[in-house]
Amino acid sequence: MKKLFISIALLYLAINSFAQIQRVKNLTTFDEKQLHFGFTIAINTLDFRFQHFRPIGENPDFVPKQWNNIDGNEISYGDTVHADIAEQVPGLTVGIVTSLRLGEYFDLRFLPGLSFGERRLVYNVPIYDINAPSSARQEYYSIKSTYIDLPLLVKYKSSRLNNQRPYLIAGPAFRVDISKTGVEDLVRVKRGGFYLEAGIGWDSYLRFFRLSTELKVSLGVGNILNSGPDETQRQYYTSAIEKLSSNVFTLSFHFE
Repeated sequence: MKKLFISIALLYLAINSFAQIQRVKNLTTFDEKQLHFGFTIAINTLDFRFQHFRPIGENPDFVPKQWNNIDGNEISYGDTVHADIAEQVPGLTVGIVTSLRLGEYFDLRFLPGLSFGERRLVYNVPIYDINAPSSARQEYYSIKSTYIDLPLLVKYKSSRLNNQRPYLIAGPAFRVDISKTGVEDLVRVKRGGFYLEAGIGWDSYLRFFRLSTELKVSLGVGNILNSGPDETQRQYYTSAIEKLSSNVFTLSFHFE
């Protein structure tokens, strides 16, 4: 523990000493502009928060049905069907920055963009999908999404340290999934949803532009689980889920 405190103290002293070094300041009037624009390139990962019926019979809409498959299994009222995310799959986000100066330390930022991502679901029971190229058991079920992102965020900035300025950001967002879906999809999600977003970032004032590196989490509000697939698919993959919420994690690079 003592070594940890010493390390933190040394790190603080190093940062403080670095901040005290006088350097040539770039873009000295940048933060005085009332309105400015830019663009964003980001890496994202999509996630779900699951709430299940345990057992599946707690879902009043669940009806057992015998399916002819190679396992010969029938899901009954007392069984527990559990879904989870198999792995985090990196995605891409591109967007536009519109920033309005509210004061010395606050900005209002509208960051419309387009996000491409994927979620891979695994279950504790075999996965069979009639839309898959093969009728054999699937390793996971993939849900691909293309979101139109519409976040409106408040940015709180610290005092500028030479050409660096850390900040916090938070606010609401609305996302619309424009990817193609069908009634035969094994698990269907609703197209639109509200999110609460929060993150931290670091502004770097370079010679000709400002580069902002930002890490942000977006927590979906409400249940985005849609109705189950048609009768051509096995219903229990959806029937086992009581509530499904979306999470988005984003590492952004803003060029302004």
